[in-house]
Amino acid sequence: MNHTALRRFAAGAALSALTVAGLTGVAHAVPGTPPGGHPGGGPIDVQLLALNDFHGNLEAPSGSSGRIQTGPDAGVNRVDAGGAEYLATQLQQLGAQQKQANTITVAAGDLIGASPLLSAAFHDEPTIESLGLAGLDYASVGNHEFDEGPEELLRIQNGGCHPVDGCLDGTPFAGADFQYLSANAFVTETGAPLLEPYAIHEVQGEKIGFIGMTLEGTPSIVSAEGTAGLTFADEVATANRYAADLQAQGVQAIVVLLHEGGNQTGANAWDVNGCNGLTGPIVDIANGMSDAIDVVISGHTHQAYNCEIDKKLVTSASSFGRLVTDIDLRLNRATGDVIQAKAKNVIVTRDVAKDAAQTELISRYRAALGPVASRVVGSTTSAITRTADESGESPLGNLIADSQLAATDDEERAVAAFMNPGGVRADLPAGSVTYEQAFTVQPFANSLVTLDLTGAQLYCMLEQQYTVAKILQPSGSVSYSVSASGTTAPVSDPCAGTRIVDGSLLIGGVPVVEGQTYRVTVNNFLAGGGDGFTVLQGGTNPVTGPIDLDALTAYLGANSPVSPPALDRITTVS
Repeated sequence: MNHTALRRFAAGAALSALTVAGLTGVAHAVPGTPPGGHPGGGPIDVQLLALNDFHGNLEAPSGSSGRIQTGPDAGVNRVDAGGAEYLATQLQQLGAQQKQANTITVAAGDLIGASPLLSAAFHDEPTIESLGLAGLDYASVGNHEFDEGPEELLRIQNGGCHPVDGCLDGTPFAGADFQYLSANAFVTETGAPLLEPYAIHEVQGEKIGFIGMTLEGTPSIVSAEGTAGLTFADEVATANRYAADLQAQGVQAIVVLLHEGGNQTGANAWDVNGCNGLTGPIVDIANGMSDAIDVVISGHTHQAYNCEIDKKLVTSASSFGRLVTDIDLRLNRATGDVIQAKAKNVIVTRDVAKDAAQTELISRYRAALGPVASRVVGSTTSAITRTADESGESPLGNLIADSQLAATDDEERAVAAFMNPGGVRADLPAGSVTYEQAFTVQPFANSLVTLDLTGAQLYCMLEQQYTVAKILQPSGSVSYSVSASGTTAPVSDPCAGTRIVDGSLLIGGVPVVEGQTYRVTVNNFLAGGGDGFTVLQGGTNPVTGPIDLDALTAYLGANSPVSPPALDRITTVS
């Protein structure tokens, strides 16, 4: 098996050849539903089961990614959670508590992408099959649904073998059993939505509308190739537009599946059913949405919360299938309106029976993966984590930057490397490290790009870290000081900040001179301005190098056993 080929994606035909969805949405009626109208009788109880940010975690995730905190002490108050075998069972059991015909299972994006090797090696087809088996009905797209571009997302929805790698497990891929919804991602050339913007689901004659969206800022956090030919619209304006369309069709119960979110703050931020000091984009978005919208199921931040914002129920279920949000809606049979909405985030514990269909699916793909996954690529003296200190440095982020410099310092003459923290997806364990474990850390198959930056551009890039609130992980050749009292530059002028102490930036122990040119390595995501680092788009003489994962595994192999790098590259001063 060519494992490099498994990780790489080649673009297909032009976007103008895409088959795009219309504006009318899709409709689904539960079998046995009375046709039309609002029949008499008491209210209708509907159950929504929601998840978000699954990221292909078919097998139970390990470490902190596989736990949920249940009390104030993260070291003591925690429970193991997640895994498709347990998730499917929990969904079935939660649905059984209601009348099954009245249960709708939904998701708020990032079901695929940044996935463990078991799913990613097969272009996330295993995850799509798994969620279909688990009973998923509707899902919004998230930014990671665009990792391999719009044509690949349409293939995931509609089926067919991968255009480059074919059907790697030897069986046809039928596509998703559920409907992806994408109200605010439009094909720029035609103005049509890439996928259906909404769905109408009928329960006992009453209609419920589901609008699906990703965050408007998706192009800034996905590689340029992933969103080429697409335009992403404002979340509030899009939701309100389609809510009005749904109401015009007699739909009064409206749910938004939105891949954007927030964070709880304060001492009780661990409470998965709390709404403690909620901050983040979801607050303004929910406040700006039409009163016609009853529920907002959110995601993206990998956090859990259960809130009421502007009389709307707003929820999020953490990530990796560790929680399910159990939402109870009560509909007025005469008007179709939601008259009550309440929710509870339920931990997907591992003390239930494994779902047999999920076990079979995981075993089948594990066998197809073969020996690639278990190949040992190096070792560590102790666990190397992505946990950052107060300066923003993490041991694993530093290690990855070191590996990228090592991969490009010879042929490309790079003198420094910087890694985006969001691209570090898991910790490295103590002891032997397998290819699969390394892949879980670096699953994006980003190419390394070495380019020329002036000293002034380097200073500007470091100032821009504080504007976009993402601290780049520097290679060991880099050091600099940050002023705690400095000012953060506005988005409109990222070079205007005063956070980086003048003269403190050193490369190879030598002060960086603003007028000189330096060869610097980043990944192609950052080189394209990803995460808001627009200054990197001004780099010159770019040369594309190896895949980031290949650089990491080569570094581990050449330097094992590897110890956690010291966190001494960024120093904070008063």
